[in-house]
Amino acid sequence: MATGDERIADQLRAALDGPWRDVRDQARKQLDERLCGDPYLDYKDARTRVLTQMRLVSGFGWAERGFRVANGGTGDPGAAVTALEMLAYTDLSLWVKCGVQWGLFGGAVENLGTERHREYVQRLLPLDLLGCFAMTETGHGSDVANLETTATYDPDTQEFVVHSPTPSARKDYIGGAAEHARIAAVFAQLITGGESQGVHCFLVPIRDEDGNDLHGVTTSDCGLKGGLPGVDNGRILFDQVRIPRENLLNRYADVAADGTYSSEIANPSRRFFTTLGTLVRGRVSVGGAAAAGARVALSIAIRYAEQRRQFADPDTGVETVLMDYRSHQRRLLPRVARSYALAFAQNDLVQRMHLVQTGQETDPQAQRALEKRAAGFKVAQTRHATDTIQECREACGGAGYLTENRLVTLKADTDVFTTFEGDNLVLTQLVAKELLTAYSDEVRDLDAMGWVRFAATAARDVVRERSGVRQMIQRLRDRSDEGVDEADLSRRSVQLQLFADREDYLVRTAGHRLRARAKETGPFEAFNNAQDHILAAGNAHIERLVLEAFIDGIAEIEDPDVRALADTVCDLFVYSTIEENQAWFIMHRFMSVERSKQVRRSVNELVDRLRPHALTLVQGMGVPEQMLRAAMLDSTALNPLAAVPR
Repeated sequence: MATGDERIADQLRAALDGPWRDVRDQARKQLDERLCGDPYLDYKDARTRVLTQMRLVSGFGWAERGFRVANGGTGDPGAAVTALEMLAYTDLSLWVKCGVQWGLFGGAVENLGTERHREYVQRLLPLDLLGCFAMTETGHGSDVANLETTATYDPDTQEFVVHSPTPSARKDYIGGAAEHARIAAVFAQLITGGESQGVHCFLVPIRDEDGNDLHGVTTSDCGLKGGLPGVDNGRILFDQVRIPRENLLNRYADVAADGTYSSEIANPSRRFFTTLGTLVRGRVSVGGAAAAGARVALSIAIRYAEQRRQFADPDTGVETVLMDYRSHQRRLLPRVARSYALAFAQNDLVQRMHLVQTGQETDPQAQRALEKRAAGFKVAQTRHATDTIQECREACGGAGYLTENRLVTLKADTDVFTTFEGDNLVLTQLVAKELLTAYSDEVRDLDAMGWVRFAATAARDVVRERSGVRQMIQRLRDRSDEGVDEADLSRRSVQLQLFADREDYLVRTAGHRLRARAKETGPFEAFNNAQDHILAAGNAHIERLVLEAFIDGIAEIEDPDVRALADTVCDLFVYSTIEENQAWFIMHRFMSVERSKQVRRSVNELVDRLRPHALTLVQGMGVPEQMLRAAMLDSTALNPLAAVPR
């Protein structure tokens, strides 16, 4: 197989591997064919295979890093997320199953439980206890606050009675619920003394050791899905199921033997969001795995494009390598640039998560900022995966449609990533709402009308004043009074200013639109009317954060040749992003028509410059070659000239 510049690729890989590069290097040595999927298995056999593979992974010591020392772990959540992300290079069914067991179920017990639940952690780590995470219901997915399942306290027996009062209260799409899980972390409305205290999490046994449903529990199988055949998604109904009082995960609230409810967080809304905020690791992990899937697809597609030839050059009579066509460069290299950008963004996000969850970051605003950033990056990464894998499939023609070349499997397995751990539109809306409300403690718990009124007062430059982007621009820029349209768009400060100006404008005008509509109608109608505008503001904010992370990541590269190549990749990310949004920039007079034409020309120039480095760039992304497993890369039988030096 052809290779790029190994020295530069190694240093790019080290930069992209981030703070836990030693974890990634060790994982690359541990990943082998035993962890790979088999697309020819039916879904029952695929589930059995994945469970066997999980037991192999449990011996690597990766999961223990995500748990506190007191619970039998090593207290290194950043390393845990990083190591498990590497499983996305093998089989995404395996990654999801591990994520459910140690991330979602284990994370709920670890972060919402107390010392009385330590035994559960000690059993779930070595897979002695298989669990599932039962939050989503048939009738409520993103709207967690209005889940219908109830857990009513009975002081006479000191038990909670868990019940599904309606068909729509059925727990649905739950990984592990169809076959393997023996216990569920169930989110339900806690009721005591006839009063609901909101959604809390409870440990509810659902099967005996032989796999039979326990009394009052009915499980069923979701059956075949669009992908992830090795994940046993299922449904759970509860009919007056009794559990001990101690099965309430009571880190943030508890119920005494007599039924008295208590919590150190008096505000119900803050208590709810604090509970959900501790589970942010799952959202961080989903985005990282999606981006890893996109890197696999690009690694396959670009390697294929370096060997596949199509149509002869009339001057030489030699068929042209696909990667030499401008159209092929344009469809793949900007996506490589975005993959680099998102890799740096993920490194920054994991580091922030690690500092918060290990108590090294004690700023009370840090957790909320982490949740917003995790939501935004999950949106960016999963959308990138969906778009990129499809483009790679098409770029490989008929070969890309063969299961043996893996792209269709990647496409199917990552499709749902835009939905679970938060629907992407809902998460984008969450990001935008934070932009409009996160500037003052006084507005954090406003009702809908209060939020609409506050949003309308957002000052034009509030985004940059509050986020620190202004300081970054000043650090990067020379003293100049040039407007963006006249300034040199190749300068980082100008690029960042353009991204920030777009975000500023969208946030400010969304606020004005909310205020104008609120004068004529209610707060819901005002919000609903401006939803497209609000989503655009959220997306602009995400793009700006990703660019900042890319710039910071490049600054850490010491070798001038490697940094220069990374700078060019960053330019391609910037110019291709502007090109995608050029209609907006022109319409709102942030850019002239002539400047937008220059942007298009610049994309062409940049892909030309990066063309000789295509293999180096995909090697720098760090996907182990033994994990590519695409048959079309292992043979030149259809193309005798593929091995001819260019």
